[in-house]
Amino acid sequence: MPTPATAETILTMQRWWLFTMRGVFAVLFGLAALIWPELTLLALIILWGAYAFVDGAMMLYLTLTHKEWPARWALGLIGVLGLVTGLVALFWPGITATALLLLIAAWALVTGVLQIVDAIRLRKVMTNEWFYVVTGVLTVLLGIILAVNPAAGALAFVITIGVFAILWGVVMVLFSLRLKQLAGGLARPAQRV
Repeated sequence: MPTPATAETILTMQRWWLFTMRGVFAVLFGLAALIWPELTLLALIILWGAYAFVDGAMMLYLTLTHKEWPARWALGLIGVLGLVTGLVALFWPGITATALLLLIAAWALVTGVLQIVDAIRLRKVMTNEWFYVVTGVLTVLLGIILAVNPAAGALAFVITIGVFAILWGVVMVLFSLRLKQLAGGLARPAQRV
């Protein structure tokens, strides 16, 4: 049973659009990876680096502006991991495909587990937090797939990342719509007597 929403939780729900942006950006990234599979690995590294950097920046923004968010440390860690791995991909794009795959696998495993932990803690303030759990599970699955076979070809890598990004993005948008619905229910003005 969710507890009454705090002012900070209400503010988070009112910023549902940040989760929507993350989801839409992930879907666009996934579509680009599937539509143009002949992209060079270098271009994909730069595209993924930009995605990870923007996603990390959004998570750090949430961390800094939502002081009462359950498991706020998880948001901060996801943000820092996104920024660091994004910068590594942007400034050292010549690293080998295997090294990049292992880096992305590690990022996906840690981020996925932290998203699941964060979602479980959200149960205290909302219902149907399972959308966020699903994004965490999908992220962990991506990490496992990439860790098991890091030497897979670039095309398989592009397709795996593209499909994952689309699935993850769609689920993140659904989660954001749940936050929007909750924000709408909390924002109703009180009637004066």
